[in-house]
Formats: sequence, C-alpha cells, structure tokens
Amino acid sequence: MSGELPPNINIKEPRWDQSTFVGRANHFFTVTDPRNILLTNEQLENARKVVHDYRQGIVPPGLTENELWRAKYIYDSAFHPDTGEKMILIGRMSAQVPMNMTITGCMMTFYRTTPAVLFWQWINQSFNAVVNYTNRSGDAPLTVNELGTAYVSATTGAVATALGLNALTKHVSPLIGRFVPFAAVAAANCINIPLMRQRELRAGIPVTDENGNRLGESANAAKQAITQVVISRILMAAPGMAIPPFIMNTLEKKAFLKRWSFLSSLQVLIPTSTRAMTLSFLLYPSSMSVTSLEAELQAKIRETSPELRRVYFNKGL
Repeated sequence: MSGELPPNINIKEPRWDQSTFVGRANHFFTVTDPRNILLTNEQLENARKVVHDYRQGIVPPGLTENELWRAKYIYDSAFHPDTGEKMILIGRMSAQVPMNMTITGCMMTFYRTTPAVLFWQWINQSFNAVVNYTNRSGDAPLTVNELGTAYVSATTGAVATALGLNALTKHVSPLIGRFVPFAAVAAANCINIPLMRQRELRAGIPVTDENGNRLGESANAAKQAITQVVISRILMAAPGMAIPPFIMNTLEKKAFLKRWSFLSSLQVLIPTSTRAMTLSFLLYPSSMSVTSLEAELQAKIRETSPELRRVYFNKGL
C-alpha cells in the first residue's frame, strides 16, 4: 500500500469508541450532520470511491487520515450500510433535523381542526415511511404489499389516535390537547416500524463478529433491533414535542402573543433541539449475547467460533 496513510485503519467501524456514550454521540452527530444533504452526487461518489479504494489497499497520493475519515462519514451518511445503495435524500439521517423541525412544529401548531390533523399526520407518516424504509436493517427487499400495509396502517393509527384524543380533550385543559400530536406520533411509531421491517422479523438480520465477519441471520436480533428503534424514536420525539406545549401554553397567555397571534407559528423553530435528540439512538449498542440467539445459530457459532461471546448487527435507525 502506498501513500501517507497506515494500512490498518479500520474504516468499517466508527472513528470513536462505540463502547462509550461520548464515542457513540460523536459518531452519530457526524452522520446526522445536516450539511451532508447539501453534498453533490459528485462529492458522494468521490467519497464512496475513496472508501472502496482504501478497503482494497489503494490510497490516492496525499490523502490524509482526516480526509479518509471525512470520506467515510460522507459515505455512511448517504449509502446504506448493508445494501450499499444510495439512500433516498429525505430518508437519510442528515435530513432528520430540518425535516423533523418543520413537520413537528406544524403538527404542534395546527392540531385543533380535523383537516389539519389529517393533513399533518399524513405528512408525518409519509415521511416516517420513507425514513423507516431507507434505514431498515439487513439487505432483504420489501415487497410493494408490505410497504403499502405498513404505510396505511401507520397513517391510520396516527390519525385515529390524534382524532380520538382530540375528541376526548375538548372538555379539559388546552394544555392537555397540545400533547395529542406526541401521543399520535408515539402510537404510529409502534405500528410503522415493526410493519415496515416485518421481513426482518421473519428472515432475520445479519449478525457478525467484532471484525465484521458475517455469522448468519437472526430473527432474535431483529426483534431486539426493532424494539430499540421504536423506543429510541419515541424518546427522540419527546423533548421536541413534550416541552414546547408548556412553553407555548404560557406564551399564549401573554398580551404580545395575543396581539400578534401569527407569532405562535414560530414554535416550528422550537424542535431544532431534535438534533440533540438523536442521542436517544445511542442508548443501545448494536450487539447481543450469543446465548440470546436462536439455538441453530448458536450451534453454528460454537462450531466455527467457540470463544465468541457477543455478536453485532446494524439495528437500523
């Protein structure tokens, strides 16, 4: 291998230690950097070439370690880790801050009328369907029927939850009504994600050793991965949708907001903190004990790697 870089930089793994919360935070803040959605196709393809070439032992003259890691994170932000395909733009993690900021703010602003609830819950679930499909774990494709079922079920669940709770909160404090969008989003996540990733529950997702060597597919790993993602998605939404209701309920009692009511729409800006909420994805490392796998896979691993105690997998986002 020629060039300035050592041959043993493991760019298959994150740059930072993923056994620590800070290391996982650095990794995900880099992957979810909103500036990555502004990169051109040429820049993305150049990053992919740098990464693929380095893995093959080819290093362009003058390439530095920082440039290599930058290319690796550009690649990770735009290409699926299992399939290698370029991900849909609004489904990439780098698009989550601007997209969630806008949609969440609008759901929390326009929640009082049935048409508004229908429209914004539909928009939100359409966006979630794209995100869940784009960031699924594994390399098994979804059928059109599976995609349609997940999309319709999640949208119906979110709208039904929002409309039902809106009806129940008409005779209670307006503050309670402001939490209806959050309840609808939480309910939809519990429906959308498992349905969108149902094939993983049947066929399993790839599990590897610590060096990335594929050991097989595990449905148990898929169950753990999907459960973790559902919890993380709800936690991700909580600060941006649970804190603003208290703020806006207080502000709307003030004279200046009553006079200039259009300013209430500025709560769209409040969920900018959702970038910090990507930390909720970091609560669970993507690994599990070998003893938690299916018996057949455990037996296979004991034959080939008897000392192995934990396996690793991409849980999706």
